[in-house]
Amino acid sequence: MVLSEPEARLHVLAALREQPEKIADRWVQLQFEQAVLGGGLTEAELREEADVLVGALRSGLENEQSAHRVVATQRVLHQAIVDFSLRRARGGSTPTVTSLAVLSLKEALLEAVQQYARDSAALYSAALLVNRLLDAAGALSFETYVEGREEIIQRQSRQLLEVSTPVVRLWDKVLAVPLIGTLDTARTQVVMENLLHAIQRHEAQVAIIDITGVPTVDTAVAHHLMQTVNAVRLMGADCLISGIRPPIAQTIAQLGIDLSPILTRATLADALAAAMALIDREAPGSGSAAIR
Repeated sequence: MVLSEPEARLHVLAALREQPEKIADRWVQLQFEQAVLGGGLTEAELREEADVLVGALRSGLENEQSAHRVVATQRVLHQAIVDFSLRRARGGSTPTVTSLAVLSLKEALLEAVQQYARDSAALYSAALLVNRLLDAAGALSFETYVEGREEIIQRQSRQLLEVSTPVVRLWDKVLAVPLIGTLDTARTQVVMENLLHAIQRHEAQVAIIDITGVPTVDTAVAHHLMQTVNAVRLMGADCLISGIRPPIAQTIAQLGIDLSPILTRATLADALAAAMALIDREAPGSGSAAIR
């Protein structure tokens, strides 16, 4: 005869209340035996992690929610599993290993429950309850891990983009962005943000976008460049594009891309000279000759 969930819950709660340290120790031991470990976590850290999660399980079961809803509705337990999964994600564990670490808690908990559920019906009912509870915990752990890793990957990708698109101060009030590689939408956004912040910070008057390291320029790349140039102009600065090599110039002409509104130069050195002329022209008392 299968016991009701409230009756089975009493056996599981008895184990969690009376043997929390034993359950935590056994869980840590199982993780070492099964090589289900978080990246870089010491045994002391694993034990602290186990104490928190075992305590959260007890807190969750002390409420009267059904087992399959406890993980979702009990804040302390839900947060403990989320924190556990994010810690494993940041430590470099795989999502499978992280979920298995949660599921290995089943064995540790069921071993303790056997002392309180003394007949087969009681043990079976308690095992069903533990399975429902920790299956839900494992699913939440997997979901949290995947979301956490995605956030980490996105942050690392953005950091790499920022490193690959530095804003260089060439001269007083002159900035340059040397671009290397393909210029796509995401990278354009990073270039634009970094450049605009640098213009404001340095009170720059001229920004040079150097595309010497950009292998090809198509309509999409030209559109991205135009967007960046327009944004720079809205900040009150002039913008030049340098690094227009003969093959790129030929491609731009063949595609019919109109870059005439933008001041272009073949080399960064030429662009710097043009930038200095622009600054001299805008200085008080200077002439008003146009730069072409």
